[in-house]
Amino acid sequence: MSQQAETPKQPSSSSLILTLAVVAMLSGLLVVLIYEFTKPIIAENQRIATEKAIFKVLPAAESRLTFQLQDGKLIAADDKSGGELLYAGYDSNKQLVGLALNAAAQGYQDTVKLLYGYTPENGCITGFDVLKSTETPGFGTQISSNAEFLANFKCLEAKVKQTLDGLANVIKTVRNGTKQHAWEIDAISGSTITSNAVGRMLNQSGQRLHPVIAKHLPMLQQAAEQPPTQ
Repeated sequence: MSQQAETPKQPSSSSLILTLAVVAMLSGLLVVLIYEFTKPIIAENQRIATEKAIFKVLPAAESRLTFQLQDGKLIAADDKSGGELLYAGYDSNKQLVGLALNAAAQGYQDTVKLLYGYTPENGCITGFDVLKSTETPGFGTQISSNAEFLANFKCLEAKVKQTLDGLANVIKTVRNGTKQHAWEIDAISGSTITSNAVGRMLNQSGQRLHPVIAKHLPMLQQAAEQPPTQ
């Protein structure tokens, strides 16, 4: 008579749970280790990208200082400081040539982030550099390549009210070909969502930051000669 094969012993539910717990713990630990390893690399890459963008939007600058917005005031800071940072650019004579400011808004697919140049003496936004965008190539990405759109920023008016509590006029994007005022942005035909995002983010940033800059302008103008203590 043939001998019947023995049925393999099934693992207990407690053993399965323990195994899954160990795998989950090891996976979590691996994610944390990878994050901690790549965090300084990502931060350094972001710092380099921001540094290049500062001098791109402030082409007349030869040096720059970093300031932090804290409780409505600007204080000296460094690039590793938390919170909202503003970058003041100076020429070879240590004269203020403008500021580089961050702005962000939701585009068609994801958040679009810019660093833009602002000249407080004449209230002009004079250009921008895209720090982050995942918009559809050929459409949303035209904001950094479309010559007609970029012409809006030879001097996009962003003057501050005399009361220093906001902008004199709301920055807004208008339908392609209908721009009538210096504070309006002529949209890119076929890329209105991203064009609108640019207008929206610049207005939000300007309403919040430009009055603060106006209040601290004398300090910013003198900062390169004698940087304020932190």
